[in-house]
Parts: sequence; structure tokens; C-alpha cells
Amino acid sequence: MDFAIPAGYLENLNEYKQFLAQHLKPYLSAWYSGGEIPREFFTKLGSAGFLGFDAQNGVLREQPVLKQALIEEHLGTVSPGVGVAVLVHVSLGAKGILLFGNGEQKKACLPPASRGERLFCVGNTEPTAGSDVAAIASQAEKVSGGWVLNGTKSYVTNGAISDYALVTAVSDPDAPRSRRLSMYLVDLSSSGITRTRLNKKVWIPSDLTRIQLGDVFVPDENLLGVRGRGLQQVLEIFTNSRVTISALTLGTAVGAFRLGLDHAGKRSIFGRKVVDYQAKSFEAADLYSKIEAARLVLWKTCWEKDSGQDFRLGASISKYLTVNLAREVGTWAADLFGGASVVFEHPIHKYPMDAWASSLGEGTQDVQKLIIFREMMKKEADYGASNSRS
Repeated sequence: MDFAIPAGYLENLNEYKQFLAQHLKPYLSAWYSGGEIPREFFTKLGSAGFLGFDAQNGVLREQPVLKQALIEEHLGTVSPGVGVAVLVHVSLGAKGILLFGNGEQKKACLPPASRGERLFCVGNTEPTAGSDVAAIASQAEKVSGGWVLNGTKSYVTNGAISDYALVTAVSDPDAPRSRRLSMYLVDLSSSGITRTRLNKKVWIPSDLTRIQLGDVFVPDENLLGVRGRGLQQVLEIFTNSRVTISALTLGTAVGAFRLGLDHAGKRSIFGRKVVDYQAKSFEAADLYSKIEAARLVLWKTCWEKDSGQDFRLGASISKYLTVNLAREVGTWAADLFGGASVVFEHPIHKYPMDAWASSLGEGTQDVQKLIIFREMMKKEADYGASNSRS
């Protein structure tokens, strides 16, 4: 079993670190104050090849998820808020088109998405539907030449800056719950679209936006995937995105840990450095061990996905472990800074807040436990069947 990261991936990661040092870190404070990520940042990411796709002989190919996870983890150490904005565009929006778009949709959308020239998000959650995706109430009425959409999408990351949203809506109200929804590629400049930025305090400087759809016409060619399969499609998008959001959340934990450990080595209390107290050194050792363990589970999941294996169980375990870890590390690090940690401008402030946000994206912790239990029982049933035959 080889745990070595391919040399090409490490070289790509080093290039990414240099990119962030030039194009992100000098401007991050201003972005935080303004609460917005400039569109130019995405085009620069795309020009440098950091938006999830590689062009080979004129053909776009998705980058291996391990390669994406490495850079997403690093971005999470610097700014989880910028990290989630990149993730939504790549792992939710562009990924949904890659998974379910037809040839024309992929040809029209993926090249500009890979260059950061056109941004995509997903509009799914509603006032009465979050974890229970099948409870979505937005309506899609079939009309000549297309569909008319009405409804509200409550919490859409990148909703204010995106050009298109992958929107779920009820296309077949009389069908069973599993076949009521369809997915649509909605031009957010369409008549009838109203976007309202929400005043959130996590994952800054990315936006969280309410999108209201009032008699929005969507042409037939913008039906994404198969009519009546919207539920299955959005859940598959989330399954894929759990891998990269786990990397982002791991980066959130690592960023907080490094700040906390550095501060503990500098701050003196009662005549000794904080890190010299055995209680604190043992806490650091415990958290570092958990970081290493969570990273190994994540890398195993990346290997499963990149090698074409079933990665559903690993994706949910990774999400569950990294969220618990980021919560624990974020609180530990903030405590080391004392009162300074509650000041918005302080570097440590964002990490416990963003760990909280990570627990909500791509399914809450309870949702992950439901998936883990379901997939675990399948594996145990397979194990029992194989033993009975031997």
C-alpha cells in the first residue's frame, strides 16, 4: 500500500501556494471587510488551471479528486470562506453539469466554467426543505418550449455572483416523492429572478443569497439530466462534493491548529510558555493525531473515487470526522487567544465560525450518520453473506 502523493500533485500544490501568496493573501483583509470576492479572482484561478479541470488535446477532463482535495485543504487553512466559494463553483455547479449535462450543455458551460469566466451555483434548500430534499416546494410548470419556475431558494452560496444556478423544482407533483423533482439550469439574469444577500457571519467573504423565482421561463434545452430524477441528481452531486468539503473542513482545522500552536509557543502565563504546560502539550498531541487520522480517511476516500470504486461511505465518514475535528480544534485554538478571539478582525476568529458552517454544507452531522449507518449495514450484510458461503 503506497501512501505517497504523486510528485505532480505536490508540484501543483506548491504552485497553488505561490498563487495564493500573490493573488489572495494581500487582498484578503479587504475582501473580508467588503464581504465579497472579486470575479477576477476566479478568472485568475481558471487561467492558472486551479478550477478542477485540465485541457488535454483540446478536451476538458476533470482533475483527480485527490489533486483537488490537496489544494482545497490548503485554501481552507488560509480562508475557508474563499474556499467554499471555489468549492461551490467547481464541486457543485460545474460538477452537476459534468455529471448530468448533455453534450451541448457541457460544451456550452464547462469551458467557461473551467476558466472562471462563467460561475455556477446550486439552488436547492428552501424555507421548508433542507435535509429532506424531497420536500422541496418550488414549482416547474411545463409550457410550450420550456418551463415556468416559481419558488424560493433560501441559502445559496455564490448566489449573488454566479451567472447560472442548478435549480431543483417540482415538475411532476402527482408522482411519488422520489420522482417529483427535476433539475434546471437557470440563467440568473432572467426576468423574474430576485437575489437578496443574507447577513451571515460565517464563511466570509463568500456570499449567501436568497433567490426568488417569479414566473421564470427556462427553455426545454435547460432541463438538466432526466425529468423526474432531480432528487437523485442533487443527492449524487452532494455525495461527490462531500469529498472536497471534507478537505476544506480539514484545512479549517489545520489553519486553526497552526495559529493556536504558534501562539501557545509565544504566550507566557504564570511565568511559563503555554505550550510548556503538559495539559496543553497533551491537548496539542491529541488534536494533531486526530488531524492525521482524518486526513488518511479523506485520502482513502479520494483513492476510492479516483479508482472508480464506491466512495459513498468514505465521503460521509470524512465529512463527519472533519467537522467534529474542526469544531474541536477551532474552540481549542480560540481559547488559547482568550478575549482576542471574539474580535472579528482577529485571524483566529473565523475558524470556529467556519467550522460551524462546514457542519451544514452537503448534509448535517445527523445526515452523515444516517448515510454511514445505511452504507455500513450494506457492507456488513455483504460480509455476512461471503462468510456464509465460505
